[in-house]
Amino acid sequence: MSTHIARKRFGQNFLHDDGVIADIVRAIDPQASDCLTEIGPGLAALTAPLLEYMPHMHAVELDRDLVTRLQQRFKPSQLTIHSTDALNFDFLSIPAAETAQRKVVGNLPYNISSPLLFHLVEFAPHIDMQVFMLQKEVIERMVASPSDKAYGRLSVMLQYRYEMEHLFDVPPHAFTPAPKVTSAIVRMYPKPVSARHATDENHLSKLVAQAFSQRRKMLRNTLGDMVSLDQMAACDIKPTARAEELSLEQFVQLSNFLLAHPDH
Repeated sequence: MSTHIARKRFGQNFLHDDGVIADIVRAIDPQASDCLTEIGPGLAALTAPLLEYMPHMHAVELDRDLVTRLQQRFKPSQLTIHSTDALNFDFLSIPAAETAQRKVVGNLPYNISSPLLFHLVEFAPHIDMQVFMLQKEVIERMVASPSDKAYGRLSVMLQYRYEMEHLFDVPPHAFTPAPKVTSAIVRMYPKPVSARHATDENHLSKLVAQAFSQRRKMLRNTLGDMVSLDQMAACDIKPTARAEELSLEQFVQLSNFLLAHPDH
Protein backbone atom coordinates (compact mmCIF):
# COMPACT_ATOMS: atom_id res chain seq x y z
CA MET A 1 0.00 0.00 0.00
CA SER A 2 1.42 3.40 -0.98
CA THR A 3 2.45 5.91 1.67
CA HIS A 4 -0.23 8.44 2.57
CA ILE A 5 0.96 12.05 2.53
CA ALA A 6 -0.52 14.08 5.39
CA ARG A 7 -2.78 16.84 4.11
CA LYS A 8 -2.63 20.28 5.69
CA ARG A 9 -6.21 21.14 4.71
CA PHE A 10 -7.43 18.23 6.85
CA GLY A 11 -5.06 19.13 9.70
CA GLN A 12 -3.45 15.69 9.51
CA ASN A 13 -0.69 14.62 11.91
CA PHE A 14 -0.42 10.87 12.36
CA LEU A 15 0.35 9.38 15.76
CA HIS A 16 3.01 6.66 15.75
CA ASP A 17 4.34 6.44 19.33
CA ASP A 18 3.33 3.02 20.73
CA GLY A 19 3.63 4.15 24.34
CA VAL A 20 1.33 7.12 23.82
CA ILE A 21 -1.14 4.96 21.88
CA ALA A 22 -1.24 2.46 24.76
CA ASP A 23 -1.84 5.28 27.26
CA ILE A 24 -4.75 6.61 25.19
CA VAL A 25 -6.30 3.16 24.89
CA ARG A 26 -6.09 2.81 28.69
CA ALA A 27 -7.79 6.20 29.08
CA ILE A 28 -10.64 5.05 26.80
CA ASP A 29 -10.93 1.71 28.63
CA PRO A 30 -12.59 -0.07 25.67
CA GLN A 31 -15.10 -2.79 26.52
CA ALA A 32 -16.55 -5.34 24.12
CA SER A 33 -20.05 -3.97 24.71
CA ASP A 34 -19.16 -0.32 24.03
CA CYS A 35 -20.69 1.65 21.17
CA LEU A 36 -17.47 3.43 20.22
CA THR A 37 -17.01 6.04 17.48
CA GLU A 38 -13.60 7.35 16.47
CA ILE A 39 -13.30 10.75 14.81
CA GLY A 40 -10.52 10.94 12.23
CA PRO A 41 -9.02 7.43 12.44
CA GLY A 42 -6.35 8.38 9.91
CA LEU A 43 -3.89 5.51 9.49
CA ALA A 44 -5.63 3.50 12.25
CA ALA A 45 -2.95 4.01 14.91
CA LEU A 46 -5.71 3.99 17.52
CA THR A 47 -8.33 2.02 15.58
CA ALA A 48 -6.32 -1.20 15.36
CA PRO A 49 -5.49 -1.48 19.11
CA LEU A 50 -9.07 -0.55 20.04
CA LEU A 51 -10.38 -3.37 17.86
CA GLU A 52 -8.30 -5.82 19.90
CA TYR A 53 -10.75 -5.17 22.76
CA MET A 54 -14.02 -4.98 20.87
CA PRO A 55 -15.61 -6.80 17.94
CA HIS A 56 -16.87 -3.69 16.16
CA MET A 57 -16.60 0.10 16.17
CA HIS A 58 -17.49 3.13 14.04
CA ALA A 59 -15.26 5.74 12.43
CA VAL A 60 -15.95 9.18 10.93
CA GLU A 61 -13.38 10.08 8.27
CA LEU A 62 -13.49 12.93 5.73
CA ASP A 63 -10.41 12.06 3.64
CA ARG A 64 -11.59 9.64 0.93
CA ASP A 65 -8.10 8.24 0.39
CA LEU A 66 -7.96 7.26 4.05
CA VAL A 67 -11.47 5.80 3.83
CA THR A 68 -10.26 3.54 1.03
CA ARG A 69 -7.23 2.44 3.05
CA LEU A 70 -9.41 1.66 6.06
CA GLN A 71 -11.82 -0.33 3.89
CA GLN A 72 -8.92 -2.37 2.55
CA ARG A 73 -7.55 -3.06 6.03
CA PHE A 74 -10.69 -3.77 8.07
CA LYS A 75 -13.79 -5.84 7.37
CA PRO A 76 -17.20 -4.10 7.52
CA SER A 77 -18.03 -6.43 10.41
CA GLN A 78 -15.14 -4.81 12.35
CA LEU A 79 -15.37 -1.19 11.29
CA THR A 80 -18.31 0.84 10.00
CA ILE A 81 -16.89 3.88 8.21
CA HIS A 82 -18.91 7.08 7.90
CA SER A 83 -17.26 8.98 5.05
CA THR A 84 -18.30 12.51 6.02
CA ASP A 85 -17.34 15.65 7.91
CA ALA A 86 -17.56 15.18 11.69
CA LEU A 87 -18.77 18.80 11.97
CA ASN A 88 -22.01 17.78 10.24
CA PHE A 89 -22.32 14.24 11.59
CA ASP A 90 -25.24 13.13 13.76
CA PHE A 91 -23.50 11.04 16.42
CA LEU A 92 -26.83 9.67 17.61
CA SER A 93 -27.52 8.18 14.17
CA ILE A 94 -25.36 5.28 15.29
CA PRO A 95 -27.60 2.75 17.04
CA ALA A 96 -26.51 1.65 20.49
CA ALA A 97 -27.90 -1.01 22.81
CA GLU A 98 -29.53 0.39 25.95
CA THR A 99 -26.85 -1.22 28.10
CA ALA A 100 -23.95 -0.03 25.93
CA GLN A 101 -21.57 2.73 26.96
CA ARG A 102 -21.52 5.28 24.15
CA LYS A 103 -18.01 6.67 23.67
CA VAL A 104 -16.58 9.15 21.15
CA VAL A 105 -12.81 9.35 20.83
CA GLY A 106 -10.15 10.58 18.47
CA ASN A 107 -7.19 12.72 17.51
CA LEU A 108 -9.18 15.81 16.52
CA PRO A 109 -7.96 18.00 13.66
CA TYR A 110 -6.61 21.08 15.44
CA ASN A 111 -7.96 23.46 12.79
CA ILE A 112 -11.58 22.57 13.68
CA SER A 113 -11.25 21.52 17.32
CA SER A 114 -13.36 24.28 18.93
CA PRO A 115 -16.26 24.09 16.42
CA LEU A 116 -16.22 20.31 16.72
CA LEU A 117 -16.32 20.43 20.53
CA PHE A 118 -19.32 22.77 20.35
CA HIS A 119 -21.00 20.48 17.80
CA LEU A 120 -20.55 17.52 20.17
CA VAL A 121 -22.23 19.48 22.98
CA GLU A 122 -25.53 18.81 21.16
CA PHE A 123 -25.09 15.09 21.84
CA ALA A 124 -23.46 15.38 25.27
CA PRO A 125 -26.32 13.93 27.36
CA HIS A 126 -26.25 10.74 25.29
CA ILE A 127 -22.46 10.18 25.17
CA ASP A 128 -21.05 8.54 28.28
CA MET A 129 -17.42 9.43 27.65
CA GLN A 130 -15.32 11.46 25.24
CA VAL A 131 -11.54 11.09 25.01
CA PHE A 132 -9.70 13.41 22.63
CA MET A 133 -6.23 14.43 21.63
CA LEU A 134 -6.11 18.18 21.10
CA GLN A 135 -3.61 20.98 21.08
CA LYS A 136 -2.47 21.35 24.70
CA GLU A 137 -3.39 25.04 24.61
CA VAL A 138 -7.02 24.15 23.77
CA ILE A 139 -7.27 21.68 26.67
CA GLU A 140 -5.79 24.29 29.01
CA ARG A 141 -8.60 26.63 27.89
CA MET A 142 -11.20 23.89 28.43
CA VAL A 143 -10.24 23.27 32.07
CA ALA A 144 -9.16 26.82 33.02
CA SER A 145 -10.45 28.58 36.14
CA PRO A 146 -11.73 32.17 36.38
CA SER A 147 -8.97 34.82 36.11
CA ASP A 148 -6.64 32.34 34.39
CA LYS A 149 -5.19 33.68 31.15
CA ALA A 150 -6.68 30.67 29.30
CA TYR A 151 -10.21 31.11 30.75
CA GLY A 152 -12.84 32.05 28.17
CA ARG A 153 -16.05 31.13 26.39
CA LEU A 154 -14.82 27.58 25.70
CA SER A 155 -14.04 27.08 29.41
CA VAL A 156 -17.45 28.28 30.61
CA MET A 157 -19.62 26.49 28.08
CA LEU A 158 -17.79 23.15 28.24
CA GLN A 159 -17.54 23.20 32.04
CA TYR A 160 -21.30 23.79 32.13
CA ARG A 161 -21.79 20.52 30.23
CA TYR A 162 -18.88 18.31 31.30
CA GLU A 163 -16.56 17.14 34.02
CA MET A 164 -13.17 17.24 32.28
CA GLU A 165 -9.70 15.88 33.04
CA HIS A 166 -6.45 16.95 31.40
CA LEU A 167 -4.81 13.52 31.53
CA PHE A 168 -1.34 13.87 29.98
CA ASP A 169 0.68 15.69 27.33
CA VAL A 170 1.91 14.29 24.00
CA PRO A 171 5.17 15.67 22.51
CA PRO A 172 5.44 16.68 18.82
CA HIS A 173 7.86 13.82 18.01
CA ALA A 174 5.05 11.30 18.67
CA PHE A 175 3.56 12.31 15.29
CA THR A 176 4.39 12.27 11.60
CA PRO A 177 4.70 15.02 10.51
CA ALA A 178 5.60 16.54 13.88
CA PRO A 179 3.29 19.46 14.69
CA LYS A 180 4.77 22.73 15.95
CA VAL A 181 2.79 22.46 19.20
CA THR A 182 2.51 20.10 22.15
CA SER A 183 -0.67 18.01 22.24
CA ALA A 184 -2.59 16.62 25.20
CA ILE A 185 -5.34 14.16 26.09
CA VAL A 186 -8.63 15.20 27.69
CA ARG A 187 -11.33 12.92 29.07
CA MET A 188 -14.87 14.29 29.32
CA TYR A 189 -17.96 13.02 31.14
CA PRO A 190 -21.38 14.66 30.70
CA LYS A 191 -22.85 16.38 33.73
CA PRO A 192 -26.32 15.11 34.66
CA VAL A 193 -29.26 17.41 33.99
CA SER A 194 -29.60 17.89 37.76
CA ALA A 195 -26.18 19.59 37.79
CA ARG A 196 -27.07 22.07 35.02
CA HIS A 197 -29.05 24.98 36.43
CA ALA A 198 -29.55 27.41 33.55
CA THR A 199 -33.20 28.27 32.89
CA ASP A 200 -32.45 28.62 29.17
CA GLU A 201 -29.15 27.19 27.92
CA ASN A 202 -29.34 29.11 24.63
CA HIS A 203 -29.66 32.36 26.56
CA LEU A 204 -26.67 31.40 28.71
CA SER A 205 -24.65 30.65 25.57
CA LYS A 206 -25.49 34.04 24.02
CA LEU A 207 -24.67 35.85 27.27
CA VAL A 208 -21.28 34.16 27.60
CA ALA A 209 -20.43 34.74 23.92
CA GLN A 210 -21.30 38.43 24.26
CA ALA A 211 -19.33 38.81 27.50
CA PHE A 212 -16.17 37.38 25.92
CA SER A 213 -16.63 39.12 22.54
CA GLN A 214 -14.14 41.79 23.65
CA ARG A 215 -12.47 40.19 26.62
CA ARG A 216 -10.34 43.17 27.64
CA LYS A 217 -13.41 45.41 27.99
CA MET A 218 -15.48 45.79 31.14
CA LEU A 219 -18.83 44.01 31.37
CA ARG A 220 -20.72 47.31 31.43
CA ASN A 221 -19.44 47.79 27.87
CA THR A 222 -19.64 44.25 26.46
CA LEU A 223 -23.00 43.45 28.08
CA GLY A 224 -24.51 46.93 27.85
CA ASP A 225 -27.10 45.81 25.31
CA MET A 226 -28.18 42.77 27.36
CA VAL A 227 -27.75 43.71 31.02
CA SER A 228 -28.47 46.92 32.93
CA LEU A 229 -26.26 48.17 35.76
CA ASP A 230 -29.13 47.47 38.19
CA GLN A 231 -29.34 43.85 36.99
CA MET A 232 -25.58 43.44 37.49
CA ALA A 233 -25.84 44.92 40.95
CA ALA A 234 -28.71 42.58 41.83
CA CYS A 235 -26.42 39.64 41.00
CA ASP A 236 -23.49 41.17 42.91
CA ILE A 237 -21.47 41.57 39.71
CA LYS A 238 -19.24 44.64 39.37
CA PRO A 239 -19.85 46.48 36.09
CA THR A 240 -16.10 47.18 35.98
CA ALA A 241 -15.30 43.44 36.03
CA ARG A 242 -14.19 41.63 32.89
CA ALA A 243 -15.72 38.41 31.62
CA GLU A 244 -12.71 36.33 32.67
CA GLU A 245 -13.39 37.22 36.33
CA LEU A 246 -16.85 35.61 36.39
CA SER A 247 -17.28 31.98 37.36
CA LEU A 248 -19.57 29.55 35.58
CA GLU A 249 -21.98 29.83 38.50
CA GLN A 250 -22.09 33.64 38.18
CA PHE A 251 -22.85 33.44 34.46
CA VAL A 252 -25.68 30.97 35.16
CA GLN A 253 -27.02 33.17 37.97
CA LEU A 254 -26.96 36.27 35.75
CA SER A 255 -28.66 34.50 32.85
CA ASN A 256 -31.40 33.14 35.10
CA PHE A 257 -31.93 36.54 36.75
CA LEU A 258 -32.29 38.29 33.38
CA LEU A 259 -34.94 35.82 32.29
CA ALA A 260 -36.82 36.06 35.59
CA HIS A 261 -36.56 39.87 35.88
CA PRO A 262 -36.34 41.30 32.35
CA ASP A 263 -37.46 44.76 33.48
CA HIS A 264 -35.49 44.95 36.73
